[in-house]
Amino acid sequence: MADPIIPVVTPELEPFFAAAREGRLVVQRCLSCGQLRFPARNLCSDCLSTDSEWTSVCGRGAVYSFFWMHQVYHPAFADEVPYPVVVVELEEGPRMTTNLQGCTRDTLHVGLPVEVFFEQRGDVRLPQFRPRAV
Repeated sequence: MADPIIPVVTPELEPFFAAAREGRLVVQRCLSCGQLRFPARNLCSDCLSTDSEWTSVCGRGAVYSFFWMHQVYHPAFADEVPYPVVVVELEEGPRMTTNLQGCTRDTLHVGLPVEVFFEQRGDVRLPQFRPRAV
């Protein structure tokens, strides 16, 4: 099995990974219109403001969309194929493309309630998602 992929923590994403180290999931919030957004970017898609801050979200949501990855694009995932790639719509509205662990072809569906958990990879804690009981 190949070593897991460890994300590079850039200065722009340091607040995201600092929150993850504390067990918190954060997204950007526009300071002009209040729109929440992920992934992080310099410009608000709604009002074009460049003013934003990182804000905590609850880490709960539902599967908005998904597909099963069958190709090995990186050796670190060779033993995982096929694996689900999901878009999670957080309760607060933003959508995140992410991994979903603890799910099978029979249990994964649009609308599946999910929750965040944090996986340690080297020096980085990475947000991941798993099904949650309702």
